[in-house]
Amino acid sequence: MDRFSEYRVMWILVLFDLPTETKKDIKEYTLFRKRLQQDGFTMFQFSIYVRHCASMENAEVHMKRVYSFLPEFGKVGVMCITDKQFGNIKLFYGKKPQKPNAPGQQLELF
Repeated sequence: MDRFSEYRVMWILVLFDLPTETKKDIKEYTLFRKRLQQDGFTMFQFSIYVRHCASMENAEVHMKRVYSFLPEFGKVGVMCITDKQFGNIKLFYGKKPQKPNAPGQQLELF
């Protein structure tokens, strides 16, 4: 079995729309984003963060971690897709195609 198969390697996408009307809302929004970043997520777009995972088992660990720090209010979606599916995303800046910013190859040491 190929350990780095594009069907085994996973991407987690966290999509969110959180309120920012009060100081408390802004604090919760900031804390949520900070926790995502501390867990290795990077900004894909303003309210979309992504994380590369070596396997579905590893992705499940990080998804559970996101569930543990969900804010009290707002909408949050968590999606897991394969590396192959992520590679098929078409991105545009205006009408110009853009390549996704993918992290370098992760090394696993045993």
